[in-house]
Amino acid sequence: MNEQYSLSKSAQKIQAALVERGLALKVLELPSSTRTAIDAATTLNCEVAQIVKSLLFRTHATHQPILILVSGSNRINEKMLADLVGEKIIKADADFARQITGFAIGGIPPIAHKQTIQRIFIDQDLLKFQTLWAAAGTPFAVFALESKILESLTGGTVVAIN
Repeated sequence: MNEQYSLSKSAQKIQAALVERGLALKVLELPSSTRTAIDAATTLNCEVAQIVKSLLFRTHATHQPILILVSGSNRINEKMLADLVGEKIIKADADFARQITGFAIGGIPPIAHKQTIQRIFIDQDLLKFQTLWAAAGTPFAVFALESKILESLTGGTVVAIN
């Protein structure tokens, strides 16, 4: 039996997306929550800064999704992000997040979203680490990846977020 099918449906979707991209990365579903960066770091026994937080915002006037991939130890400077985007931004609510990504907050992965997200920004601090951990569709699923592939994997732009 294919190991992928022992994963939940959402985690299977991420595993399939990784395979489609030719990556030999493995989605893990864990017994403990990885919903927050601190939870994930504790569960994975890694630094909080190695956790990729996938935070979804929307532009105020045009309602366009903006995905920010942030180091688990960092906070976003929303004014700087608004300046970068060119309009006021608002943190996405649960309904908008699910509508755009297909996933619930706490399990949003950096890839395989329901709708294409044109504006993705990557916290430059993530590139300080060789290995990162990202959500894989549920608050219990993650995958490890090398930081050097994050930009090509997501199509994101590396920026200073704070």
